[in-house]
Amino acid sequence: MKKIMFNDRYGLTQAVIEGRKTMTRRIVRNQEEYYELRWFQPYVTREKALYGYDDLRGGIWEVIWPAYVMHEVVAVAQSYKDLGYSDFALDRDPKDVQHVRGTLKQSAGWNNKLFVRAEAYKHRIRITDVRCERLQDISYADCLKEGIRPSFSESVGIGKYGYIDDRGTGLWFDTPRAAFASLIDKVSGKGTWDGNPWVFVYEFELLG
Repeated sequence: MKKIMFNDRYGLTQAVIEGRKTMTRRIVRNQEEYYELRWFQPYVTREKALYGYDDLRGGIWEVIWPAYVMHEVVAVAQSYKDLGYSDFALDRDPKDVQHVRGTLKQSAGWNNKLFVRAEAYKHRIRITDVRCERLQDISYADCLKEGIRPSFSESVGIGKYGYIDDRGTGLWFDTPRAAFASLIDKVSGKGTWDGNPWVFVYEFELLG
């Protein structure tokens, strides 16, 4: 089973687990290598997908496949600590369950979800839609699906939209798009929003 990583610093993993985030945008890799990119279905026998036109390698259209496909079930990555495992639980070699490498607290996966075994993840999502578009094509409704939340606090301002970081600090804006533009620059690097790259859009449902 594949896994998917969400940003913890800005509460996105928790937003997925709580069902507040049901969509994610992932920047298409190496898109600068192509003269032109299109999300379309060139032939009846081909799937609708992102195609890149390579002018330097014979003038052909190459398929750029998304990381996840429709109906695929994917594990939500979390560290052993965030998953609630006991720090004294044994860390067994997945290729040899009789071999103990130490406790989970001593393992690299205790604080870093990158090193957690896929079968240990407790939450999964199912991909319900896949498409490709420019980053700035996002709608107000999709901004909310991305985890942007409205403010109901008079101290913040009714009608504001934003997100909360891991220190509990809220960052609030006048519109969902302004909030998402700020968030994507935090998660993917300053200038990402203004660069308006092609992104794969994955919509999903939480399975548990």
